[in-house]
Order: sequence, then structure tokens, then C-alpha cells
Amino acid sequence: MKNLLKEIRNCKVCTAHLPLGPRPIIEAVPNSKIILISQAPGRVVHEKGKAWADQSGKKLRQWLGVDENTFYNTNNFAILPMGFCYPGKAKTGDLPPRKECAPLWHEPVLNKLNKVQLILLIGSYATNFYLPKDGRNLTQRVENYNEYLPQYWPLPHPSPVNRFWRAKNPWFEEHLVSELQTKITKILK
Repeated sequence: MKNLLKEIRNCKVCTAHLPLGPRPIIEAVPNSKIILISQAPGRVVHEKGKAWADQSGKKLRQWLGVDENTFYNTNNFAILPMGFCYPGKAKTGDLPPRKECAPLWHEPVLNKLNKVQLILLIGSYATNFYLPKDGRNLTQRVENYNEYLPQYWPLPHPSPVNRFWRAKNPWFEEHLVSELQTKITKILK
């Protein structure tokens, strides 16, 4: 795993397309229990070099019901974004993750993880990649999360930009977050 992560962190496949250059963000160990598959690092995360070290990460940790020490313990959580580097800014939010990363690197990483009990698919890019044939949109997938268990649990993206989705779908934070926290607590015991 160490050699694979070193190779990924030195990846330069899409350097020409990255406005701030490559800085792949990934964390995993063979014993990681939960995999976080999300969009791509934002600008703040790129600058800090630490996954989820922004407002999105703060909201995600709230949803999961974990503190920073628990969250950043790679025996608990592996961090495997769809795109490993900051893709740049769009009109609203960031550009989509680069399409090269997931097909190139996800399978080799997943093959080295042998204690996984749950994969959290965070946002539409992750759910569309891992659940391509179910015909549902993100909201429907999040609502029907139990149909994807025990392997996957679809989630909306915790970005502040996504506050409108959360306001439009209050059932998520009112009901599903507590179910998610219960599941996370059971896995991390």
C-alpha cells in the first residue's frame, strides 16, 4: 500500500489541466474500515495538503458523529476522492474532478483494502461512478440509502455550496444523519 500511495502522490497524468499543479490527496491503510469516496479536493484542501480540512470536512464530521482524531485515523477512514487534485474553479463551486483518477487508481487501492465495512459515496460524481445503472438521481439515492447497503451509503456533498439541497431536503439531517451516525459508531467500535 505504501508504494501505491507514493506512486499516486507523485502522479502527473493531468498536470497540464490543473491550475495549481498536482497535489494528489489520498489516505488509506490496508485496515481502513470505511472508505470516503467524494468529489475532489477544494482549493483550501489543496493549499493545506490535508483532506477535508475545510468547511465541507467540518460538516461531514458532524454528519458522521466523529471528532478529528477519529476521522483522520486511517484505520477508521480511507480517503479516496474521484479526482485526487484540485481541478480549478467553476462558476458555482469547483470544476468536476478530473476523469483520469478514478479509472486509473481506484481499483488498485480498493484491492489493497481488506477490512472495509462501508463505502460512503459522497456527492453525485461518486454515486454516478459507482451506481451507474440504477437510474436514480442523488436525492433518490440518498433517500433510499438502505437499498445500497451493506456495501454503499450514498450521501449529498457537505459543501456550503450545497446548503440549498439541505434546505430543500430537511429529512436528511433530521432523520438520516442519526441513522448514519449509528452505523458509523457500530463499525468503529
